[in-house]
Amino acid sequence: MTIEWGWFPDHAGELARLTADHLATAVPAVLFGLLIALPLAVLAHRVRPLRGFVLGASNILYTIPSLAFFVLLLPVTGLTRTTAITGLTAYTLVVLVRNTVEGLDAVPASAREASKAMGTSTLRTLLTVELPLALPVIMAGVRVATVMSISLVSVASYIGYGGLGQLFTDGFQRNFPTPVIAGVALTLLLALVADAVLVTVQWLCTPWLRGTSRPHGASRLRGAFRPQRSSRPQSLESRKRA
Repeated sequence: MTIEWGWFPDHAGELARLTADHLATAVPAVLFGLLIALPLAVLAHRVRPLRGFVLGASNILYTIPSLAFFVLLLPVTGLTRTTAITGLTAYTLVVLVRNTVEGLDAVPASAREASKAMGTSTLRTLLTVELPLALPVIMAGVRVATVMSISLVSVASYIGYGGLGQLFTDGFQRNFPTPVIAGVALTLLLALVADAVLVTVQWLCTPWLRGTSRPHGASRLRGAFRPQRSSRPQSLESRKRA
């Protein structure tokens, strides 16, 4: 397998266009997925009998093959970017809904009770107490959903909105590996950059967690090496002096 390195600068404009097209499909899918997942997760968290139904429905959507899902959407949305975004949005729900529910479950009951004792409404408690405390778990789901969405955009090349996936199709059809390698490398780079951006956003949104990076055992180690008072009985000579 030979790589034609001169192909990269010659097609720099096309690579930039396909990268922007890739992001234009992946990013809205994650945003729409988050907007749908938040109310569903709150409903599943508050109404326990609905938890199994909501989580099960999101899991069922994820079991549908992506290519088949796009085909099923074609009669409704046609050969448009909406088809790709709709399919990817459905796939993000399996991660976003579950992580949001688990994040809300992990909020200490004492935090809710303290908020209610101050006369805070249920909605305000959700927005100012529960969701901020659940944010680390929710952001973990957003990171997974973002990387998953970036990788699945390539499948949408079947309907003409695959972004960097167009390079895979072009390379396979021409038996030319250079575009395929370029598509794989750029997709991986996009996933890494997006994950780094989300980690930064989480760090900025959770200032109360910035001082918790020190290992819990550090204080114990310092205590272990702290000089201890001798517990041996005083000698006979010291007793006489006393």
